Amino acid sequence: MDSVVEIVEALESTDRGFTGTVPELARALGSCSTPGCRAVLGEPPNVPPAPPMLSHEQWLLFTQLLRHDAAAPERGAVLAPDGSTVALGPLLAGIEVGLKRVSGWPIPNVEPPVDALYAVTIAEALGTSFLLARDGDGNQTTLGPGGCWDDVDDPQNYTLLGPPSLIPDAIANGAMDGVLLGAHLARAPIPLADLLRGYYGTGNGTEKGRPPSSYRRRDFRVLTEPGKLEEEVAAMLRVLRVLPPTQELLEDVGPEEVVAIAHRAAQEFMEVYVDCPAIVPRCMWGARPYRGTPKPLTLPLDSIYIHHTFIPSVPCRTFTACTRAMRAMQRFHQDTRGWDDIGYSFVVGSDGYLYQGRGWHWVGAHTKGYNSKGYGVGYVGDFSATLPDPDTIALVRDGLLPCAVRTGRLHHNYTLRGHRQMGHTDCPGNSLFHEIETWHGFKMDTSSMAANPDGHWSREILVQVDTSPTDASLDGPWPRRTPALKATSLGRS
Repeated sequence: MDSVVEIVEALESTDRGFTGTVPELARALGSCSTPGCRAVLGEPPNVPPAPPMLSHEQWLLFTQLLRHDAAAPERGAVLAPDGSTVALGPLLAGIEVGLKRVSGWPIPNVEPPVDALYAVTIAEALGTSFLLARDGDGNQTTLGPGGCWDDVDDPQNYTLLGPPSLIPDAIANGAMDGVLLGAHLARAPIPLADLLRGYYGTGNGTEKGRPPSSYRRRDFRVLTEPGKLEEEVAAMLRVLRVLPPTQELLEDVGPEEVVAIAHRAAQEFMEVYVDCPAIVPRCMWGARPYRGTPKPLTLPLDSIYIHHTFIPSVPCRTFTACTRAMRAMQRFHQDTRGWDDIGYSFVVGSDGYLYQGRGWHWVGAHTKGYNSKGYGVGYVGDFSATLPDPDTIALVRDGLLPCAVRTGRLHHNYTLRGHRQMGHTDCPGNSLFHEIETWHGFKMDTSSMAANPDGHWSREILVQVDTSPTDASLDGPWPRRTPALKATSLGRS
């Protein structure tokens, strides 16, 4: 994303031989070239000669990123500082709508009327994806998948993690960002480079905390009223019905089926990309391979166990810091403890993201005697005396837990406990434990609690830890008195 912002900034510089807007240039190069996008925004401009303010390398990169390929919609994606991957096509299309609206652009002359902001970012692609799947065998991918970069420090190649759809994660992110930034520009126009830099946090360093892009799911939900996305998908399908390039696709699709397709498409998109939190896959935080053969879980599970890591003791607030913490914990679990992998099912960063540990399907090593019965979710930090940020608390309470129930991974009447209720430990810290006592599903089972005679929980039980990879007792990922590990060094990792 840094390279893209530099290109945009150069293109926006005055009196250097470039006319038009950056989004218009993007369409000239092949972005937003689908029939619906052309109907809403008009035919693209002619391809201009290379702008003199761009180097040959910058112009080549920009043209490659914006060249439309219907067979590979994830191409043209870039890595944002928050660790998310964003497709430039829908992002710039939404920005173009915002710029046009603020300059007095008339409502697009299409029938039925559409909201141009949703039409060019998400509605056409989403409706088409589910339309094409209606005649399949039920196995056609309609949403996703995610993907991974070859090197997050110098990203060059992006590889999908499964069969492609018209809405891979990068397109979904770019579409939501396009809607949000387009709406922002329509209200308060600012230079595009400044907008992108402020939204994605490019060049901010680690001291700035969470960029607005890490809130895209929350903000898209706020902006997109219930029923809005379904309405726009249905409207766009009706537009496609009368456009010559797409008439054949809809010739045998009746009005009721259009509504049904739009309903399913909008519902599933909102469930996957808005209601559920984003989870950073293992390949994006640099995970080592699992050692041995993972043991599958039998879903849905009945329980969830909340932990804090204790060390790292400071919450990670950026993608860089959180990935570093994940690698440090996995190294300790594998190399010092001799376990097969990082113990947690999921780890919670204070950067707005969950990080995949063992994940949804494999037995973890987080709660001795109960690893096959529930998921172990660990908050990065020591929460003995302080709480995670409210947004970070909500990421699990209001995001992960209802998502796990809705997707059939966690039983609807699940039981939630703190780690201290299952063994001799302070985990997840007094402050976080008192917080989760207020959560749905929390159960205070005094018979399972293991207190010392003085009423305090021990942080030292890990000195006697069972090193079985599927039967570990954790108070955070490391004991307080382990000679092999110095807290001071890992606290800075």
